Amino acid sequence: MEEETVEMKKLGCYGGKVTVLEWETESGAAEETMLLWGIQQPTLSKQNAFVSQSSLQLRLDACGHSLSILQSPSSLGKPGVTGAVMWDSGVVLGKFLEHAVDLGMLVLQGRKVIELGSGCGLVGCIAALLGAQVVLTDLPDRLRLLKKNVETNLRHGVRGSAAVKELTWGDDPDHDLIEPPPDYVLGSDVIYSEGAVVDLLDTLLHLCGTQTTVFLSGELRNDTVLECFLEAAVKDFAVGRVDQSQWHPEYCSRRVVMYILVKK
Repeated sequence: MEEETVEMKKLGCYGGKVTVLEWETESGAAEETMLLWGIQQPTLSKQNAFVSQSSLQLRLDACGHSLSILQSPSSLGKPGVTGAVMWDSGVVLGKFLEHAVDLGMLVLQGRKVIELGSGCGLVGCIAALLGAQVVLTDLPDRLRLLKKNVETNLRHGVRGSAAVKELTWGDDPDHDLIEPPPDYVLGSDVIYSEGAVVDLLDTLLHLCGTQTTVFLSGELRNDTVLECFLEAAVKDFAVGRVDQSQWHPEYCSRRVVMYILVKK
């Protein structure tokens, strides 16, 4: 079996170098997931180190603001509903954005940003505080909680802006989402089922221009789903894994992985 070719280089508008996933064989996606589970051993690490899903709210300091993110723990038991509570991958991505901006590795000021599967809205709120023009999107039945969190946390001292919009993956996005193309697309815990992978990638292809940089963070809970996503994603996107050494030093987790995607 040929080994995966490991190359570190910059992708998209992110200033750091990432591990580019370029495979010589069809088993490359499987090798990537085996590597992740072998190195990070997610099952041995504490789940939800940064969140409490039984709590009605999550408090987090970001960008000089004390954020209070409301959750709906009672919704967690419903099949397919993960967006009503926070997951570590959302906290990791939000704090990564703040850290990268602080280091000058990323510029969000004035940039058009779309967040997919916004859920409780933490990542989108942090992006708005960092100066981005953010559209937070999710399914129709998730928007009430999302709007409440945006209104509660972005009242004062916001450098950017935030709007909430319905978006169902696989459907054609509204014209204002794709014209002009976003500078960034963000998503945390959006790779959660094989069934959703096709629609997620279809939506990313619709949304992204060749200058769009996608940041996706996810929980390492199912290697088959991640393998399915990566196998399909590399056909249309350059994909790179962001090493944890580049994350916010206080918000790293062996149960989380982060990728950058840029349309080919």
